[in-house]
Amino acid sequence: MDTPLSNSANTTGRPAWVNAVRIAVWSVCYFAFYFVQQVAELLAPLLLIVGIGWSALPHLMGIVSTSSEASDPQAHDVIVRVSHSIPDHISVGSHLLTPSSLIFDGLALMAAAALCATASAVAARSM
Repeated sequence: MDTPLSNSANTTGRPAWVNAVRIAVWSVCYFAFYFVQQVAELLAPLLLIVGIGWSALPHLMGIVSTSSEASDPQAHDVIVRVSHSIPDHISVGSHLLTPSSLIFDGLALMAAAALCATASAVAARSM
């Protein structure tokens, strides 16, 4: 069965250099898509874990401070100081990092990895 993406196109009528250029272009596309996929698969879980941990940390500190309030007042004061020192955002240059933005970026990288996996499969089939 011939599909638009099949590699059974008649290439005998073309000069050899045209086929070589075609393969080179698709190889560069395949490399780029596969590289982006690998980087996205590496960074997406890291961003998700950091974002979820950062957003959960103040809540966990609040739970710990309420449970330690009756037992030791000094420990409670230390926990309250630590929980108030956790920033709600970090400015890195012109970028503003928040827990929700890290989670969103992790999910966006997962989507980019899936898109690049599909595009690299199409590029590999087109070579």
